[in-house]
Amino acid sequence: MDEYKRKTPEQVLEEIRKVRRGALKIMIGAVSGSGKTYHMLREGQLLKERGIDVVLCAVSALNRPEIEKQLAGFERVPSIHWLDRGKETKDLNLEGLLARNPEVVLVDELAHRNRKGAQFPNRLKDIEFLLDHGIGVVTTLNAYEIEGVHDLARKWAGVESRETVPMGTLGHADEIRLIDVSHETLIARIKEGQLGANDDAGSLTRKDLAVLRELSLRLVAEGVQAELEEHREHMGLQGPSGASERILVSAQYHSNGSLYIRRGQQIAKRLNGDLLVVVFMHEKRKLTKEAAAFKRSLHKMAKKTDGAVEERTLRSSRHFPKALIQYALEKNVTRIVLGHSKKSRWQEFWHGSVTGGILKHARGIDLFWVADRTAHGDSRILPALRFQPHQQERFHRLSNEEMELKVNRIQRGRLKIYIGAAPGVGKTYTMLREGNESLSRGTDVLIGWLETHGRAATAAQIGLLESVPASEIAYKGRVLKEMDLDAILARNPELALVDELPHTNMPGSRNKKRYEDVLMLLEHGISVITTMNVQHLESLNDAVQQITGVRVRETVPDSILSMADEVELIDVAPRALRRRMREGKIYAAGKVEQALDSFFKTGNLIALRELALREIADDVDERLESRERSFSIRGPWRKEETIYVCIFPGTNGERLIRRGFRIAYRLKAALYVDTIRMSTAEVITPMMDDCRKLTERLGGTYGVLEAGAWRDIPRITMEKASGLQATQIIAGQDGSPGSKQRRRKAVRELLRLARDIDVLLVGSPEPPA
Repeated sequence: MDEYKRKTPEQVLEEIRKVRRGALKIMIGAVSGSGKTYHMLREGQLLKERGIDVVLCAVSALNRPEIEKQLAGFERVPSIHWLDRGKETKDLNLEGLLARNPEVVLVDELAHRNRKGAQFPNRLKDIEFLLDHGIGVVTTLNAYEIEGVHDLARKWAGVESRETVPMGTLGHADEIRLIDVSHETLIARIKEGQLGANDDAGSLTRKDLAVLRELSLRLVAEGVQAELEEHREHMGLQGPSGASERILVSAQYHSNGSLYIRRGQQIAKRLNGDLLVVVFMHEKRKLTKEAAAFKRSLHKMAKKTDGAVEERTLRSSRHFPKALIQYALEKNVTRIVLGHSKKSRWQEFWHGSVTGGILKHARGIDLFWVADRTAHGDSRILPALRFQPHQQERFHRLSNEEMELKVNRIQRGRLKIYIGAAPGVGKTYTMLREGNESLSRGTDVLIGWLETHGRAATAAQIGLLESVPASEIAYKGRVLKEMDLDAILARNPELALVDELPHTNMPGSRNKKRYEDVLMLLEHGISVITTMNVQHLESLNDAVQQITGVRVRETVPDSILSMADEVELIDVAPRALRRRMREGKIYAAGKVEQALDSFFKTGNLIALRELALREIADDVDERLESRERSFSIRGPWRKEETIYVCIFPGTNGERLIRRGFRIAYRLKAALYVDTIRMSTAEVITPMMDDCRKLTERLGGTYGVLEAGAWRDIPRITMEKASGLQATQIIAGQDGSPGSKQRRRKAVRELLRLARDIDVLLVGSPEPPA
């Protein structure tokens, strides 16, 4: 971008229009009753506290006490009432609003159809009119009321909407915030009579609510991804952000081309990534009739799988590896999908090794070699759900072990986790608010541990909640405070509020980690509401380091998220979060500038937000897929997979284990990990012990293999993979500089031996931008 180029008159006028235009903020929810109006009104209260002139128009309390309370103190501009099919509805009073001329107007239901004879046919046009007159708007919208999303919602959840807004509406908003609510919470609200006849949630099944929730999470995630790409382009940053996946299929016009595209589509869907397809062709060679037929077939396949095919020319096939990697870097690709080479050693000697060239140039990009299993009669595309014995058999008599598991599950307390993209999004505030709501309904609630960080708004939410005093532990001449687990167990409340789940307890505590304290509370029948940030999930540790440059030391096993009865995301846009930081609502004044210039940089917050949205969407999808449906929004995979992670000498083993776990988790596969050590090494090194602990914490099986020399590694790796009937081998590109040539040679030989198995070579970590 040339910053010194003179702007055209049209560009000048457009920028002047934007300066004069009001700001638009949209609160998006999965369904009516998710809390959009409540949060819109709370946003209005926060704006008023900052001295901004705010009014209401066309906002209804819907007989909800919490909304009635939020409405107090707002000035109303009377709306225009009329009957729509016998039901009273409200239109915006545009003349009244222009005469009042506030800075911001709060208005419900962006997807609203106006009465006949109104100045504009719908509320979207009304709001655009107000924005053009310099009046800011905060409004609400259900995800299924957006064109495109509505079609999916109707197909998968049977939801109809009389009025929709174009998908481009979200692109024109200055800020979008997702109001995420679990379907368990919505069902509880329905049972308690908090939702009325106007709320669509009351007519939907548990499955429908979960499907709509996942759609809303993925919708906002896509928007955040576009925002992140625009930000990185503006900052001149290249390469993948670390927050999402972009899959590139390298295909040719032959019989295997469609296989690679289909496999790439499966990977892209299961990893929520974009799919790209590239075909490199010799610039002087014409296509044969057979190749032309394959070309038509491949383009047709790509169109069906939402993949865009691009052709590039080469002067020589020897240039292919470098050209492929360069293309991948241009497109910010995170993984390249290609076929195993079928050249013999002699052919590679004379014509060059494609695999060797790719290994030489690839940096920071995962390489995935597809096995052609059709030669062995294996089907390639099967549903992800595994068959579980007695899963559908209602007359099956439970064994003693099965009975004990069911009884323990019934007696265990419920676990709810509020998760955010960063500190300061409002997790603790929301936890305390829910605790007070439970207290008002007669539940015995106790604050087990609370960190307000000096935030007045958070402290004000404590209300009438009882707190257990912290225990004091002497450590290195100091007295430190920790959550008193024994006191909570003795008090035995129905519900305990426990802040900061990933916290590491001081030496001398009953358990090493706070999540272990929480598990103990659950085992004693005490329900828990707790908080954490997405960067503390163990399997995301490497992705977070790539995004922020910070290695998070306090982590929580992903199994904790899986075992939770409810997981809800607290979503805040990066701009709003940075504003909170500047206002001193997150950290003390002395830490604000440092935080804004490091972890709280705009690019970091956008990437972490996208990571959080996709992670919770995956969590919803996994719960649906395992319990209530036979399809996945993320697409199918093989029915049975076994993932084998092989850690070569000098490789960052923990990074490979985390990557292997995330793949195994998405494929519902068994995970096996082996570290290869040379016979001259120590029996057990600290690195091996750390890998063992991490593997076991993530539910995998760990072992150690011994190799006499580097040339033995491919053979013993394949022997172990064959014994496990592995369907995918995972190895790493990174390692000590001195072993670079030996490692590359070992990988090439492994790929030669593993032509019937998928092989993923994980790219070496790139420093954060």
